Amino acid sequence: MIANTTITSFPEITIIGEKQNFRTTLNKVYGDEGVTLYDFEVNGDVEEVPKPITLQWKVPAINVKGVWKPTTDFNKRIQADWELDNMESRISIDSPVISLFGNSDGNVLTFACSNAINKLEMNARLREEDNCFYCHITFFTEQHYPLKNFKAQLRLDYQDRHFSDSLRAVASWWETFEQLKPAYVPDIAKTPLYSTWYQFHQNLDVPLLLKECRLAKNLGYQVIIIDDGWQTFDSNRGYDFTGDWQPDRIPEMAEFVKSVHETGMKVALWYSVPFCGEKSKAYKRFKGKFLTEDHRWAPVFDPRYPDVRQYLIDIYTDAARDWNLDGFKLDFIDDFRFYKDTPIKLGPDADYASINGAVDRLLTDVKDALTKINPEIFIEFRQKYTGPAMRKYGNMFRAFDCPGDATMNRLRIADIRMLAGNTAVHSDMVTWHADEPLEIAALQVINTLFGVPQLSVMLSEASEAYVNMIGFYTKYWNENADVLMNGYFLPSKPLANYPTQRVSKNGHLIIGVYDAWVVELDGAYARIDILNAQIAAQVVIRILNDLGTYACKVYDCQGNLIREENVVFSKGVIQVEVPECGIIRAEKI
Repeated sequence: MIANTTITSFPEITIIGEKQNFRTTLNKVYGDEGVTLYDFEVNGDVEEVPKPITLQWKVPAINVKGVWKPTTDFNKRIQADWELDNMESRISIDSPVISLFGNSDGNVLTFACSNAINKLEMNARLREEDNCFYCHITFFTEQHYPLKNFKAQLRLDYQDRHFSDSLRAVASWWETFEQLKPAYVPDIAKTPLYSTWYQFHQNLDVPLLLKECRLAKNLGYQVIIIDDGWQTFDSNRGYDFTGDWQPDRIPEMAEFVKSVHETGMKVALWYSVPFCGEKSKAYKRFKGKFLTEDHRWAPVFDPRYPDVRQYLIDIYTDAARDWNLDGFKLDFIDDFRFYKDTPIKLGPDADYASINGAVDRLLTDVKDALTKINPEIFIEFRQKYTGPAMRKYGNMFRAFDCPGDATMNRLRIADIRMLAGNTAVHSDMVTWHADEPLEIAALQVINTLFGVPQLSVMLSEASEAYVNMIGFYTKYWNENADVLMNGYFLPSKPLANYPTQRVSKNGHLIIGVYDAWVVELDGAYARIDILNAQIAAQVVIRILNDLGTYACKVYDCQGNLIREENVVFSKGVIQVEVPECGIIRAEKI
């Protein structure tokens, strides 16, 4: 095993930027146990539009296997300084953090910034001339309004520990800032969810929806999200009619919600927040108050105007109150941004110059207004808007759409989870082709179990075997939710897409094995569950210490008990036979 190289001297940070009428200072305010904090300030005597200012430093490229960024998915490799654009972070895109990790998953350097609302650019790229990583954070790359003062904090972590521990420490650090305090997470946000999107799309049918609710509830699902289509008869997957949000397809929405509640399910509705379709009444009303009208989907509301913000707030609060909703899926938040045709000169009634500042105000007011109506209301956001600022307004983060891609779903759940704190992390909705073999379909579900499962399958058309499979995994998740959601989470090998993941709490260890990988056990747990999330009929376990005898039960993917036996977990390597996508449950005797 290769030990991590601990950097014992902190690098010199250089401030780079064109000369302008600002004074910049960088002061070290803390430095101990491998973590250093710097206060960065920009001050001027008068308000002025600043040009970009960069903080840059370098570290030797020693035992660095890859570079972790919040939403790079499969691309966590080392990149050269001539290769690509920088990572962008702002209120609704990514998180301002990067981690260099070593060959044993150890942290080499994790650096982060407290500026999670305004846009910045950052990167860590290898320069071939000296084999060093050049790290930087650049501020004011999209500044179109003047300022006089600016403050941010920089955190550098060189501690010799698992890279995921360094990322969790960053998430905890963000929570210490008043402007980044996370929202309350109700219990309902932490329960399996049924979504209408992949199986219905916009073709919603009320009687069938109610039938699906009853079936889903019987399988252990507690919430339904009614996705796009409830508000319009247009089934072209477009957004021409967004902005008015009248329930044309489900005109008796309050009665419908009541009927869903009678099945035992909670209800949320989908809204594409920024879009105002050209065929909507709102488009005429807010003409001249758009960030752009040249968008692939629809014109984008300009939240810098208070009447725009209040219009959107009223839509959601009226829906919550009049229809007795339990939650909202607020979508496309990342489309609130600066476009090439975004007006810089605003009308006299605009009260924000900053788009990001206006989005912060909008979402803060939405969350406050909705929680006054229902303190237990849940609000879902999806990648890429799952950063620390978004934790202020939402209590559910979902993996970005990856239909039919079990590996990507697992990867995105893990990437979100390491920075999400106690915010509920959900999978993308699970779906598969009607002719998919049972065990292959099971892969889609078992890959979601380290997040909160979301399902998007027509249950009324599924065969008994598939319903049994869904029910088995859902029951397992519900019975072990506290460990799965609140335990110590450890994903392995980022460059290999986390082929094993594990979570532990109170003597209970759960391991997911997603590829032909050897599982390591180094401690005696009262209970060990191994999820064989692969198309292979065995799991190989390397036991580092004598752990004693365990009573093992082996289940297939439908929950059928295949075998019971006592297994001695002695130091060495053993192979346990288990069906494809089956589960081993071992209890210490």
